[in-house]
Amino acid sequence: MKKIMGMLMGATLLLSACGTPGGGAAQSNNKADKDAETVKIGLNMELSGAAAGYGNQEKEGAELAVKEINEAGGINGKKIDLVIKDNKSDTAEAATIATSLTTSDNVVGIIGPATSGATKAASPNATKAQVPIITPSATDDSITVANDKVQEYIFRTCFQDSFQGVILANYATDNLKAKKAVIIGDVSSDYAKGLTKAFKDTFKGDIVADEKFNAKDKDFKAILTKIKDKDFDFIYLPGYYEEAGLIIKQAREMGIEQPIIGADGFSDSKLIDIAGAENMSNIYYTAHFSEKAPASDKVKTFIDAFKEEYGKAPSSFNALTYDSVYMIKAALEAEKENTSEALTKGLATLKDFDGVTGTMTMDEDHNPKKPAVVIGLEKGEENTAEVVNP
Repeated sequence: MKKIMGMLMGATLLLSACGTPGGGAAQSNNKADKDAETVKIGLNMELSGAAAGYGNQEKEGAELAVKEINEAGGINGKKIDLVIKDNKSDTAEAATIATSLTTSDNVVGIIGPATSGATKAASPNATKAQVPIITPSATDDSITVANDKVQEYIFRTCFQDSFQGVILANYATDNLKAKKAVIIGDVSSDYAKGLTKAFKDTFKGDIVADEKFNAKDKDFKAILTKIKDKDFDFIYLPGYYEEAGLIIKQAREMGIEQPIIGADGFSDSKLIDIAGAENMSNIYYTAHFSEKAPASDKVKTFIDAFKEEYGKAPSSFNALTYDSVYMIKAALEAEKENTSEALTKGLATLKDFDGVTGTMTMDEDHNPKKPAVVIGLEKGEENTAEVVNP
């Protein structure tokens, strides 16, 4: 009901702003943006709830980028006003926030949400208002292409699930020399289901077990007991850090020592807190950024600035949102206008953008062509970082 009321309220506001049907709201917002004193960018982010570990990292990256850009003169001569809202890791709330940012706050564009489910929920309302979304980390393939149709106002900074699944399947075969896999996958999230499908479609070895769990599950001993005595080379674990940390911990405590590989949902320090550093060896996962990967001067500058601002090393999620803000800047400056229409066009045609997560060009499906990093952990510490190009 909350989601329906939010959508009805958004529709009412859109109609009241329209002089003509069919896109009038976007035209009205664009006109206002040209005359605005600042460039208003929305942040629709998981700052509390189950995915807050990702959302708060992304907020840090966004705020650092905004600070730097404003100190350098802003975008097309105007400072950024970052409008921050907490979607509470709730899909209905993410949709409601998309409406409020586009109708009440009149933002030029929206960064976030962080997760695939929340981004899918927010997309229809942003699309209705013709205000582009750029998600730093929502990797589900169908976010930018749904039912074989490119979503005109939806973009991302990260690579998508199909790319991660392919990378991980090939990494297991080529780097780990593995031939037999066990899958333990989250069936309650679009993110994990997409990763599982891409992996299965690519892995050329045998899948000796395909076990399933749901978000919020705590006890995985029954699953692990079923697989413990099977003949396998590694566990493929598509899911988020909360459940992945418990699975890793319980597997290691049961004496299961084979490598465990996962995707960017592992990219949070809470994974190590939950699993315990002593259990975090022979762990591999795809990431968008690593201090240990070969770095350009731009990356080194970012790392230094982030450490100075926050007193810690940056994560993939920090870096992705930092890039998202600078991508908005590049897109608007290419079009020489601070409007939603200009941002949509600029993002769709973004080429050779030099980001801290790699040099990227937006493809026809609104996904960036960029490299991935596969990180290896030993006792909870990153000890390898291999760059894999698409």
